Amino acid sequence: MLIKEDDRKIIEQSILLPMLLTVLERDRQLFEQLPVKLKQPYLAVIEKTMKTIQKDLHQAKKHMKQNNLKAFETDRDESFTHYLFVSNRYEAKHSYFNPQLRNLVEALMEKYLNNM
Repeated sequence: MLIKEDDRKIIEQSILLPMLLTVLERDRQLFEQLPVKLKQPYLAVIEKTMKTIQKDLHQAKKHMKQNNLKAFETDRDESFTHYLFVSNRYEAKHSYFNPQLRNLVEALMEKYLNNM
C-alpha cells in the first residue's frame, strides 16, 4: 500500500466519526424520551461528546483537504462495506466487515466517553 499509515488513519476517522455522530444523535433522541428523573446530566455528556467529535472530524477533513486525501464508499452489502482511499495519485481499496465497523465505532465511543 502506498498510502501512508498516518493518512490511512485520518481517512478512517473521516469514515468512522460521522457514524459515531449518527449513533450518538439517535441515542440522544431516545434518551430524551426515557422516563429518567435527571436527564440533563446524561444529555450534557452526550452533547459535549458530540461537539468534541465534530471538532475532531473537522480537523480530519482539514488534514485530508490539505494533503489531497479522499475516501469513497464504493459498495455495500449485508456483510461488507467497500471503500476507495485516494492519496495524491495512489489508490487503495479497503473492505470492512460490517461487524468490524460497528466494533470500531463502539471502541471510538468508549474512548470519547472515557475522556469526558
